[in-house]
Amino acid sequence: MAADATGRNQLQALGELIRSQREQAELTLRELAARTNVSNPYLSQIERGLHEPSVRVLKAIAGALNLSAESLLQQAGILEGADAAVPPPPPSVEEAVRADPRLSAEQRAALLSVYRSFVEDDDRPPKRPASKKRPRRD
Repeated sequence: MAADATGRNQLQALGELIRSQREQAELTLRELAARTNVSNPYLSQIERGLHEPSVRVLKAIAGALNLSAESLLQQAGILEGADAAVPPPPPSVEEAVRADPRLSAEQRAALLSVYRSFVEDDDRPPKRPASKKRPRRD
């Protein structure tokens, strides 16, 4: 019986965390469903702790929320780190911006847009500077 209660508590904690992260990301359930290719009703049941998501669904949800599946499970208290003394990894830049209560929705959107533009630029190969040709002296 205790194992059943623990399992239910873990599913509820996971569902609450997913809902919280979704709301911080300012996504509706429908938007998250579209990003994860999972139905609205199923996501709703996961958020309410009624269903245990598969690994594929967990990875899709975590990816849509800019988290790793491991981080999602650790934050929900389901997965313990290999070493309890090791602190969890710091939040990503996007997670930190979304979680900052001092920012308005417009400020979050602006910061995320600027950040993403910098990151996208870093993913491109660096441009080589144009070589400067010196005039020939005959």
